[in-house]
Amino acid sequence: MTREKIKSAKRLVIKIGTSSLILPNGQINLKNIDELAFVLSSLQHEDYEVILVTSGAIGVGLNVLGQSKRPTDIAQQQALASIGQVELMSLYNQIFSRYQQKVSQLLLTRDVVDFPESRQNATNAINALLSRHIIPIINENDAVSVAEMAHQTKFGDNDKLGALVSVLTDADLLIMLSDIDGLYSKNPNIFDDAELIARVMTITDALMKVAGGAGSKFGTGGMTSKLSAAKIIFDADKQMVLTNGARISEIREILAGKEKGTYFAK
Repeated sequence: MTREKIKSAKRLVIKIGTSSLILPNGQINLKNIDELAFVLSSLQHEDYEVILVTSGAIGVGLNVLGQSKRPTDIAQQQALASIGQVELMSLYNQIFSRYQQKVSQLLLTRDVVDFPESRQNATNAINALLSRHIIPIINENDAVSVAEMAHQTKFGDNDKLGALVSVLTDADLLIMLSDIDGLYSKNPNIFDDAELIARVMTITDALMKVAGGAGSKFGTGGMTSKLSAAKIIFDADKQMVLTNGARISEIREILAGKEKGTYFAK
């Protein structure tokens, strides 16, 4: 299946998951963050418009406090997110600056996207940053977001946030960096005959059944959340590639139209 449409993409949303930022032992994956900064800065310098949607605040917070287990208590999670967000943005700022690239921070909650005035304000802010060749780094404001019935301010996970930011900013392409090469016909951790699916043109019930389980112990997103994000992308008639965050340099091959990961497009 051709990926010619990708070649003309200029406004990019890159979403990176916690599993690509935090090593299995809980340490911060500085090597990956450096490669991410190098690749995205290079693209920005080549007149691509780049938006980064990042997870990882709670995982980084756990690292800062020397803890290994994500708490179940919401207040404790919010405290960790508050601690981790400061450290995460400090790292991004330091590492992107090595490549002469300025970055900014935007923390969103679901209500900002749902209400037209605040949604437009967020869009205007992102457009203003891009016009100044600054990379907006967007995360959910986990320190204040809640999911109780009367106060639905959470996106649910940052896969969905990445898709909504793509729609919000009218991006040409969403590249989702995860801990897997793409969508498989079966769980590749269990079945040796699992095959990578090169292209998905619609989200079916059968595909949703293939997906299952949560993400890493430090994150929340599993394959189900990525397919839910893909639904948002399809509804907006946009395109998405799901690929492995351990090989960030392949972003350039994706932009060249090469078959890396799973391509979601009608």
